[in-house]
Amino acid sequence: MKPFIKERVLPLSLTAVILLIDQVTKALVVKVQPLHPARILDVFNNEFLILYHVRNKAIAFSLGENLPDAVKPVIFIIVPILVLGFLVWYYFKTNEFTVFQRWAAAGILGGGLGNMTDRIFRPDGVVDFISVNIYNLFGMARWPTFNFADSSVVVCCILLLISMFFFLKKPKEQKKEVNNEQKN
Repeated sequence: MKPFIKERVLPLSLTAVILLIDQVTKALVVKVQPLHPARILDVFNNEFLILYHVRNKAIAFSLGENLPDAVKPVIFIIVPILVLGFLVWYYFKTNEFTVFQRWAAAGILGGGLGNMTDRIFRPDGVVDFISVNIYNLFGMARWPTFNFADSSVVVCCILLLISMFFFLKKPKEQKKEVNNEQKN
């Protein structure tokens, strides 16, 4: 397999998988679960994980919910499209990402596209359905309701940041070490 395909195109399969899982789970929730509070599914019968159908017309943690309707499309659709577009451009342009970082960026892209799809095609808002008990951490009994795309963005952002700051070397540094070892 050519290096370009292996290092840059193959990780985008994760983007497609996340987008697919996200949209399928949201479609199932919309089909079988009425909007909250009509029916709540307590997964483990201990209120740790509850599935219920809510809609978020804002962004993370319902930020911007009270903005004027004329401003919301700009902030919630156009700005994220520009950010995702920049991520795609940088993903292909840079040689600074390691393979691991490309996979993490592909996961962020998949989650971002999942929620963007909802913002564009679901006028009632982004479908959220996962509620987790966090036992009064940060003064909240439950974490704000989220979906698969949200999870992907958060987990992949954390992995990307950890890899950038703590663990993985930049590709140029890896190549220098290999060249130094070959000289010895």
